Amino acid sequence: MYQDPEQPVITRLDDQKLNNLTMAVYVLQAISLFVGVTAIVAVIVNYVKLPDVIGTRYESHFRWQIKTFWWALAGYLIGGLLTVVLVGFLVLAITWIWFIYRVVKGYLVFNDGLAIEDH
Repeated sequence: MYQDPEQPVITRLDDQKLNNLTMAVYVLQAISLFVGVTAIVAVIVNYVKLPDVIGTRYESHFRWQIKTFWWALAGYLIGGLLTVVLVGFLVLAITWIWFIYRVVKGYLVFNDGLAIEDH
């Protein structure tokens, strides 16, 4: 069997560690709905461990989680600025619901053992 030298060799133990790490990031994102700072911890983990997941199904989840963080942050910042004209509260609510959707969808696909397609 040919092993591409560019692709990492993932052992069963490594796979379990990456699985646990990916799940931990989803949990941190879920907790951040109530304690926002955990989202920052989660995205730091994503960036630090991203090289370890390149070429695995976990890579798609890490990229999904990173994208979720940055878009949610943008939504919260815009919503926060717009609260002075009251429409910001709607933007904040929509961002919060969208964030929940992304975390739940990502986790469900992860739980099925699949890579996530970024739509």
